[in-house]
Amino acid sequence: KESRNKQDNRPTIIVGSDIFPPYNYTDEHGNPAGIDVKIAEEAFGQLGYRTVFRKIDWEKKDELVESGKIDCIWGCFSMEGRSQDYQWAGPYMVSHQVVAVDAKSSIYHLSDLKDKIIAVQSTTKPEMIFLKQEGNIPRVKSVYSFENREYIYTALGKGYVDAVAAHEESIVQYMKDYDVSFRILEEPLMITGIGVAFAKDDDRGICEQMSQTLEEMRQDGTSLKIIEKYLDDPQKYLEVDDLGY
Repeated sequence: KESRNKQDNRPTIIVGSDIFPPYNYTDEHGNPAGIDVKIAEEAFGQLGYRTVFRKIDWEKKDELVESGKIDCIWGCFSMEGRSQDYQWAGPYMVSHQVVAVDAKSSIYHLSDLKDKIIAVQSTTKPEMIFLKQEGNIPRVKSVYSFENREYIYTALGKGYVDAVAAHEESIVQYMKDYDVSFRILEEPLMITGIGVAFAKDDDRGICEQMSQTLEEMRQDGTSLKIIEKYLDDPQKYLEVDDLGY
C-alpha cells in the first residue's frame, strides 16, 4: 500500500495516443496495454513520472500537444518527414509501412497500384505518400482516408478498395484479431523510425531525457523483453542505427 501511495505522488505525464494494436489498446480489464504503453511506463518510470494514457482524436494531436493538454504524442508515430514539426525522443523502434491486398488480388508490386483505390488512416504517413505520389508510387485512382483505422480493413474486406496501407505490425495484428487473411506486398512503402513527439517549444528537458532513456532501454534489453511479448522477430524492430537519423 505504501508503494502505491508513493507512486501516486509522482508527477504525472499525460501521453496522447489513439487505439492502435499492438502498440496501444485497452485490455480485457479496461487498462491501457501494448508495446508503446509498456515502453512508456518503463521509460517515464525511470525518469520519476507516473504515466496517464489519454485516447485522443489523432487528427487533433498537434493542437493537443502544443496547448499542453497532453505532454507528448506516443503511438507508433513515424518520424520520417516530421523532424521540424516536433521535438523527438527516439527513434526507439523501426516500423515498416506496407501495402496489403486481398489474398486473391492480382496486385503484387507497388507498380500494380496504378489506377487502383487505396484506403489509409487520415493524417498518417501512408496518406501523405499516396497523395503526394512520393518515391516510386504510381498515380492511383483514389485515396480514401478514414479517421478510424479499422474502417480501412473493413473497406478492403468488402471490396470497396483495392488495397490498404499502414504499419505492418498493425495489419498483422488486425488479421490475428479478426481472423482474416490479407496479403502484404513484399516491397515496403517506407522503412521508418518511430519516436515520441513533444511540442517544439517544450523547454522542460523531458524530451532529451526520454531519448537517452529509450536508447539505454534498447541497449540493455529492456525494450526487447517488452516487444517480444507482442511481435515475432523482435530484434528487427530495434535496428534503428541503420535509419540515419
